[in-house]
Amino acid sequence: MQFDDDADLDTSEMQDVRGSRIPGGRATVGGGAAALIALLLGLFFGVGPDQLGLSSGDEEPAATASSLGQVQQTCRTGRDANAREDCRTVAVVNSVQDFWAQEFERRSGTYTRSPTVLFGNQVGTACGAATSAVGPFYCPADRKVYLDLGFFEELRTRFGASGGPFAQAYVVAHEYGHHVQDLMGTLSRSQDGRTGATSNAVRVELQADCYAGVWAHHATTTKDESTGRPLITSLTDADIRDGLDAAAAVGDDRIQERYQGRVTPESWTHGSAKQRQQWFHEGYRTGDMARCNTFR
Repeated sequence: MQFDDDADLDTSEMQDVRGSRIPGGRATVGGGAAALIALLLGLFFGVGPDQLGLSSGDEEPAATASSLGQVQQTCRTGRDANAREDCRTVAVVNSVQDFWAQEFERRSGTYTRSPTVLFGNQVGTACGAATSAVGPFYCPADRKVYLDLGFFEELRTRFGASGGPFAQAYVVAHEYGHHVQDLMGTLSRSQDGRTGATSNAVRVELQADCYAGVWAHHATTTKDESTGRPLITSLTDADIRDGLDAAAAVGDDRIQERYQGRVTPESWTHGSAKQRQQWFHEGYRTGDMARCNTFR
C-alpha cells in the first residue's frame, strides 16, 4: 500500500493523546484478568468498552489533548505516511472518510466525520474508561474511534496475523464501518445483549468487515480533496491477502481455540474467521455497500 507523496494529510481528523493521562489519574479497566476476558469475548474491533461491563459505572471522562500532539507535528504529507506508522494511520483515516463522505453524498445523505483518538495504555471516553486490553473500538456516545497503535504488533505476535500496512488499514476501516452503521441507525441492533453465531452482535461486526472491504475496493480511486488525486496510489493483491489474514486472525473461533482450547459458537460476538474473511471479500469484490446486508 502506497500513498501519494505530495498529498497533504488532514490531521484535524486525529486526536493524539499518547502520553496524556485520564482525568482523575487512573484507569477503571485493568489488565490481567480483564484483558483475558476481553480476549475471550472478542471485543477488539468492537464497540465501546461499556459493552463488557469493564468501564466505570460513575465516571465518563473525556480524552485530554496531548501536550506532544505528535501527529500534528510530524504527519504532513503522503511521504510521511509512507515512512511512519502513525502517519499512515492518519492517511488511512483521511482516505476512509473521504470515501464515505462521497458515498453518502452519492446516495443523497450526509456523512459526519469522526475523529480517531490515538492513545497509549489507557484512555477516557464517553463510553467509559478503557485500556489497550479491549483493543480498537468505536464509541457511539462520542462518535470517535479509539486506537492504541501497539495493537498492530499484538495482531501479529499474539494473534498470528501476517501483519503489514494493509492489515492495519483494515482495522481502521472496520472501526469506521461502525461509524457508518451509527449514522445509518443500524449499530444499535448489536445492543440487545445476545451472543452466538447468528446474533445481531455478530451480524453488526460482519457488516463492518464488509464496509471495510467496500472502502478497499474504492481506495485507489477515491480522490483526496487537497490534490484531486487518490491519496492511496497502490493497493496490491498481497495487501488484500494481509487484510483477509488479519480478519481471520480475529475470528471468534480462532481466538477461542487459542485461549480456551475449544470453540463455543454460542458465545460468539464477532463471527468466525471464515465469516469475517467472506464478508470483507464481499465488500471488496463488489464495492457496493448494499451487498453488505448481513441481517438477511
